[in-house]
Amino acid sequence: MRKLVVTEFMSLDGVIENPMWTFPYWNDDIAAFKGEETSSSDALLLGRVTYEGFAASWPQRGDADGGAYFNGVRKYVVTSKLDRLEWNNSVALKGDLVEEVTKIKQQPGTNITVHGSVELAQALFKHHLVDTLRLLVYPVVLGQGQRMFADGMTAKFNLVESRQFSSGVVGLIYEPVRE
Repeated sequence: MRKLVVTEFMSLDGVIENPMWTFPYWNDDIAAFKGEETSSSDALLLGRVTYEGFAASWPQRGDADGGAYFNGVRKYVVTSKLDRLEWNNSVALKGDLVEEVTKIKQQPGTNITVHGSVELAQALFKHHLVDTLRLLVYPVVLGQGQRMFADGMTAKFNLVESRQFSSGVVGLIYEPVRE
C-alpha cells in the first residue's frame, strides 16, 4: 500500500500558513530534503486553496526549478467548489474523503504527498490516513496564523529522523503512533 506523506514548513510557534517567511532560509540542504519528497512520490493530494496557489505559480517555472515534477505529477484535488481543473494531470476528488484517499493509497505507485493544505492535512490526521509527517521547522516565531493541529486535536508520533541545517532550520520526520 502506498504511503501518505504530509510535508509542511513550520515556525517555532507552530504556524504553517502562507510560508513566504521561509525564503530567506532556503539553501541546498533544504532543497535536498525537499527533493527526497519529490523523488519518492508520484502523486500529490492537495486542498483547493493550495491547488489554486500551485496552479498559478508552477506552470511558469522551469524544469530545473522543480517545474517538471510539479507540472507532470498526478494531482488529486479535494474540492467541492472547482468543477474544472486546468493544471496538467489534475483530478478532482469530490466524494467521501476517507473512501477516496483509501482508494488512492491502494493503487500501485509510490508515496502520495500533501503539501500545505492545512485543513486537508488535519482531516487526514483525524481519520488516521497519514503515514509520515515531514516538517521543516524554521527559527522564527510569527505570533499568529494557522497551525498544523487544531485546538483540541491530540496525536502521538515517533521521531524517525532529524537533521539540522546550516540556516538554523531543522528537518524532522515522524510517523504517527497507531493506538
